[in-house]
Amino acid sequence: MANAPVQRMSQLMAKTLRDDPADAEVLSHKLLVRAGYVRRTAAGIWSWLPLGKKVLSNVERIVREEMDAIGAQEVTLPALLPREPYEATGRWDEYGAELFRLQDRKGGDYLLGPTHEEIFTLLVKDQCSSYKDLPVILYQIQNKFRDEARPRAGILRGREFLMKDSYSFDTEDEGLARSYGLHREAYRRVFERLGLDYRIVAATAGAMGGSKSEEFLAPAEAGEDTFADCPNCDFAANTEAVSYVLAPVDGSAVAAVEEIPTPDTPTIETLAAFLGVPASATLKNLLVKVDGEIVAVGVPGDREVDLGKVEDHFAPAAVELVTEADFAERADLVRGYVGPQGLEKVRYVADPRVAPGTAWITGANKDGVHAKNVVAGRDFEVEEYVDVVVVEEGDPCPACGTGLKLDRAIEIGHIFQLGRKYADALKLDVLGQNGKPVRVTMGSYGIGVSRAVAALAEQTADDKGLCWPAEVAPADVHVVAAGKALQTELALEVSDQLSAAGLRVLVDDRAGVSPGVKFTDAELMGVPKILVAGRRAAEGVVELKDRRTGEREELTVAEALARLTA
Repeated sequence: MANAPVQRMSQLMAKTLRDDPADAEVLSHKLLVRAGYVRRTAAGIWSWLPLGKKVLSNVERIVREEMDAIGAQEVTLPALLPREPYEATGRWDEYGAELFRLQDRKGGDYLLGPTHEEIFTLLVKDQCSSYKDLPVILYQIQNKFRDEARPRAGILRGREFLMKDSYSFDTEDEGLARSYGLHREAYRRVFERLGLDYRIVAATAGAMGGSKSEEFLAPAEAGEDTFADCPNCDFAANTEAVSYVLAPVDGSAVAAVEEIPTPDTPTIETLAAFLGVPASATLKNLLVKVDGEIVAVGVPGDREVDLGKVEDHFAPAAVELVTEADFAERADLVRGYVGPQGLEKVRYVADPRVAPGTAWITGANKDGVHAKNVVAGRDFEVEEYVDVVVVEEGDPCPACGTGLKLDRAIEIGHIFQLGRKYADALKLDVLGQNGKPVRVTMGSYGIGVSRAVAALAEQTADDKGLCWPAEVAPADVHVVAAGKALQTELALEVSDQLSAAGLRVLVDDRAGVSPGVKFTDAELMGVPKILVAGRRAAEGVVELKDRRTGEREELTVAEALARLTA
């Protein structure tokens, strides 16, 4: 940006803090607040102060440039949306409590948009009538809203957040694959320009629907996603998308079912201890209700059920755990002693590890009694196999069998091949080359713009504060006047020269603030280069420091200008 005005800290709304906010749990939350980039307005709702807005706008600019480069067209659609399109696709109910719903004064139902598939579909339906109008990619960068039950981690998990959402519209599946590929490469360029360390992993579609889906994850300790990475091949997936191969075994030699007294053993731990067997020899049967219908979920006793996977599998049906009242109504269901053999009026699904031929110790559906030699496929039938266990470190890679590694990460992007789910619901057709209607196929692609700021803070910060990559930093150079009039005069003079050369300059010209505080704030704010007009100002010598490496050197003003503008 040529001739950008110098930003003086004496006039800047940016109050730094020495201590972490009391409610801050993750590094980005602590530092963005302490450095004066954001302030909390309410739970999950954040205000962006001038420095934070500059970083956010820089991320937005990079995203916009790369979207424009693939031929996408930017629009702005409303955030306040009518109920009817979301009801037509079923998402009015599927989103559940996360959807912000409201009514106008006439009693009409509206929502605050979490994503805009329905509205973009209707826009294209209105504007495109022929195959000649397609393909088209549309996008917007807009605030989205989700009523998070527990908003936390600062801007990482808020109820209002800035997102780039784009949508592709094609007449053929091959066209959808091309649009998907364009987005995939554009996202790679975006995250590389941002300076983010990221992984592309297979993912589930969730409430979005569709077939192929991939996530872009930024590894970070503060991440809420867990992904599995194979050290031997290129397999990588969100743990929600990791599958296990069903491998039937020969169970013909297993003895007949035998019931054994097991008093006071309602848990896997107490049962395994009582019998002196590993938990892996037992079969755990978790009872849930799916839209009110009781379903048993079977997994090996040494594994935990991933309720998120269960919910995804049965979506949009509501899934909840059975209660004491449910057991009271069903005398055939004995809490702590449920087994799949002999269950009536209960659907039974199981993890693929409960393969045909495998033998288990499990409940006998009698209080204080279990059964051994219970064989899948012989003594009970599995209605459906579903990957429902929590993935653990060392689980076999689905591609090569090597033990998987697990890492935490922040989801910064997600791309979906939606197919015709939304086009079917909203009847999006165009006239094909033969003059007959063709149902349009869609893709949906999101980047968390505000979340990317937090991910950058998490990955690049050090023990002194934020440390922004050059392309997203709020300034190119942070000039510090060490305190005296001569130093301040030199700092302002150098700042003007840097600005005239096209650099973005933040200058600390605050009077009455000690040099130590100014140096601490400069490191906390994280601008890539720090230029100090200090003890040798009278000689025309300044100190140039690289924020990331900590390297310092004394240069004449002319040398510093040449170095920074090279």
